[in-house]
Amino acid sequence: MSKSRKRASKRTHVSGVFPHLAVLAEHKPRSETGIGALMPWADRLWFITYPANPRYGRGHGLFAIDQNLRMEKHPASVVGTYANRIIHGPTDQLIIGPHLIDIQGNVRTIDALVPHRLTATMTHLTDPDNKVYFLTMESLLFEADVNTLETELLCDLNIELGMQSVEHPHFKGGYTGHGRVVVANNTYTNTDFVSGPTQGRLAEWDGETWTILETCQFNEVTGRTSIGDAILATGADNASAILKVFTDGRWSSYRLPKATHTQDHSWTTEWPRIREVESERWLMNCSGMFYELPAMQYAGKVWGVRPVSTHLRIIGDFCSWLGMLVLAGDQTTPIMDANPFVGQPQANLWFGKTDDLWRFGKPTGWGGPWREQPVEAGVPSDPYLMTGFEHKVLHLSHDADHGVAFTLEVDFLGTQAWRTYEVIKVPARGYAYHTFPPGFSAHWVRVTADADCVATAYLHYT
Repeated sequence: MSKSRKRASKRTHVSGVFPHLAVLAEHKPRSETGIGALMPWADRLWFITYPANPRYGRGHGLFAIDQNLRMEKHPASVVGTYANRIIHGPTDQLIIGPHLIDIQGNVRTIDALVPHRLTATMTHLTDPDNKVYFLTMESLLFEADVNTLETELLCDLNIELGMQSVEHPHFKGGYTGHGRVVVANNTYTNTDFVSGPTQGRLAEWDGETWTILETCQFNEVTGRTSIGDAILATGADNASAILKVFTDGRWSSYRLPKATHTQDHSWTTEWPRIREVESERWLMNCSGMFYELPAMQYAGKVWGVRPVSTHLRIIGDFCSWLGMLVLAGDQTTPIMDANPFVGQPQANLWFGKTDDLWRFGKPTGWGGPWREQPVEAGVPSDPYLMTGFEHKVLHLSHDADHGVAFTLEVDFLGTQAWRTYEVIKVPARGYAYHTFPPGFSAHWVRVTADADCVATAYLHYT
């Protein structure tokens, strides 16, 4: 073991958390100090912290940790709400928050972007060698030159996406691929729960025209350009979590269980991510559950999605560094004394191995393709994930004045090769359930009704 590794190993830690790496915000105002983005770069691990709002923050900034686990707050630090990070390959710069960091660790700051809550940085459509896009939480899309640091406001997505009546625009992820910029807004409030989701957005832009893809809560958008070149987006509606995939020139929808309801509101969802944590191996954090997610797609389909564990952590970002998996945290959030039982804002990192995640909590969850949803006769639901859970119960109900037969199909190969499992008849305005045999599993399950109705198909995995 090298001397630096020996010194690092002597640091006090509790279950992978090193107290000396904690970041604390000042007591006044008592806001928040979540860790919004992580990135190994220039021989260090860089991260940036955020208050709930830049006006209410003290003590936040840009930090770097060396291989001896010594942490320093960088002199270029500014207070802001940031959760964006990307490597700009053509100029060898890490972009994190409003900062640009070269491979020697020199930091420059785009002053014009400091006041904005930056949530995503994306590759430019027409000048990728010199420019990037910045998305702000409040819906502004900027263009910035990574050489001169000049910026230009391109548009207000509240206007472009018809969101003037949205209670609190809360834009999150963004990604450029296949000649389009895809952005996510995760607004979800009591209005969406009671009346159905209408305030969220998943939308794409070809450089001229914006197209709305979904009007429910979406959080993450990402992708890659080798092995598989899909764009992946995660979100949720009242029925379940959603994995949206663009490949072979079209979008497809898959549904996943929710492992918690503590992340249903737009403000509590924070920053679920899809990140590469081992070479060509991805982890997806979605609705309180970690999943394995293959980077590749075959025949235009996503397969091999597998639940790893459930958790209640707010994980702003995660990455691999020095052979370890590092999770960013947001542990204590007073938010201007909205919770009088929480004190000084603070957060920390968790260090471990990818395999440790299997010990976090056994995969369990609930959700389904339909929740009190109008369905058409003969039209199958979206595929719903079935593999990796121990016990499974399906609940069915509908509002029709006559009996309705629901056909259950399973895809046990993971290739959308559907086979009929069973037909369940539910009486007029009735309810039925089906308990799957212990050990029964398939990659995906879907449901089809034989009559138009408002139906629920909901699964509990325990």
